[in-house]
Order: sequence, then C-alpha cells, then structure tokens
Amino acid sequence: MKAQSLVSGFSSNPTTPSIPNTKKSFFQTPTPPSSAYFSQSRKWVSFKIQHSAPQRVVWSNKQNGVEEAKDGTSNGNDLENGVRRKKLAVFVSGGGSNFRSIHEASLGGSVHGDIVVLVTNKRGCGGSVYARDNGIPVVLFPKTKDEPDGLAPNDLVAELRKFEVDFVLLAGYLKLIPVELIRAYPRSILNIHPSLLPAFGGKGYYGMKVHKAVIASGARYSGPTIHFVDEHYDTGRILAQSVVPVHAKDTAEELAARVLQEEHRLYVEVAAALCEERIIWREDGVPLIQSKENPSEYR
Repeated sequence: MKAQSLVSGFSSNPTTPSIPNTKKSFFQTPTPPSSAYFSQSRKWVSFKIQHSAPQRVVWSNKQNGVEEAKDGTSNGNDLENGVRRKKLAVFVSGGGSNFRSIHEASLGGSVHGDIVVLVTNKRGCGGSVYARDNGIPVVLFPKTKDEPDGLAPNDLVAELRKFEVDFVLLAGYLKLIPVELIRAYPRSILNIHPSLLPAFGGKGYYGMKVHKAVIASGARYSGPTIHFVDEHYDTGRILAQSVVPVHAKDTAEELAARVLQEEHRLYVEVAAALCEERIIWREDGVPLIQSKENPSEYR
C-alpha cells in the first residue's frame, strides 16, 4: 500500500532532550530476539496541528459517493491534558477487523479520537456494514466500472476536509492511495502491513501472499509493521513493529491469525499515540513514539 508521513507543521526550534541510556526493546514479544537503544542526545522535532473549531454534523441520505449516517461520533471538543480529540478516517477493503479494534478502543476511551468516516472501494464489504451499523458515514473511492458512484481523488480530499479529518489510517485497503491525498495529508497517513518491513513488502505482497512467502523463506519471525505512507509501496518511514514467532509447522492461515491478533493490539497502541501527539520525529527523519508514562523514553 502506498505510504507517506504524518503531520504538517514542524517546530521551527526543535529541542534536544537527553535520552537516558536505559535499554528498551523496539519490539514487543514474549521473548524479544534483540534490543536497541539510544544513549546520545539528539535533536528532535515535535509538532502540534492547528485546526479550526470542530462542529457537530448530522448525516443523512446518500449523495455523490458518500453514504451518510445519523450522528454516532463525538463532537471532538473533548480535551485530554490539553490535547484536542482527533478526527480519524479509516480506509478498508474487507472485513475491517483493525477498523473495528480502533473504533472499539475509541469508544472505550483508550484512543483519544473518533472515526468520523470510513472510506472503501467495496460498498458491501464487512467494514462498510460495520460502519453503517455504528452510524459512521461511508465514502466510496475510487470511481470504477463496478463502483460508478466512487469519488475522484480531488473529490475524496474535499470530502475528508468536510469531515475535518486529522489523520488517515489504512487498515486493509487494497487500492492505490492517490498522490493528491498524500500531498493533502503530509505525515498524516498510516498503513499497517502484515510482515516485518522491509522484508516481504512492496507491490504484490498483501494478505495471505505475505504469510506464504514468510513460511517459504524459512524466516523464524514475522509480525506487523505500521509505517507512514509515501508515494511508493511499503517504503514509508517505519513507526512501529511487533515480533511474532513463526512455528516450524505453521500454515499460512495459522501464521496470519497470530499476526492479525498482534495487529489489533499494535494499531490501537499507535492510534492512541497519534491522537495524543506523542509521535516525535528525529532530525534524520525517523519517527518514534514517546512513552506516555515516561516522556523521556522513546521507541
């Protein structure tokens, strides 16, 4: 899936916090194979997004590729530690299990944001059904022979602007992300991939194809990667990964189920950090997640 980065608007005067020389694994796994740490002071870039005051919108009917729904989301005015509640757009093509996990976490309070719109290329997919059942508007993209009501790229950007979307989360969306969207939302689009990138990524690596390739390679570990979206397949900056063991007698389906379970946990964790403005950009362009419990720690 195409990939990019996260938020426009850098701090013009980046600070240089001192990073303690304490060991902390970049991966989360019962038996991590390795650890990596930062012990030097480096320059970091933090950011906050400025938005106009959010307004509540009541949706109804269907028009121009947008299936609207009645209410169902927060008004976005909630503040937590001075941070405004964020508005999220999620893109899906299938059942949308990661979409459901993030939505449930939002309703439960562990993600300081609301999913205000779902974008899909398949109006009848499981993710679309779940969205409609939960009062989340559905947008069809792109316009195709099978989906003539789908939006054009510029219309999609305009629609997301109407919803005042802060961040875009790709969760099993199998269509190319248009350059218009990437440019409209710099450093604001994330994708999840079911392997430890850069391994088993790129064009043609999706779904069960990834897990079959992992098993065929003899790799002992796999797991999900969450990365920013740029204009190429699976090449955006990596934000988070989690290691899952590959068992000797695994089938692709068994490995897929194990990785998917970890995807649900990891994407919720990253969405929470995103909405709480805890993504920090190192001066060399590497994004890290700031610990909520200990702000001097990053991973």
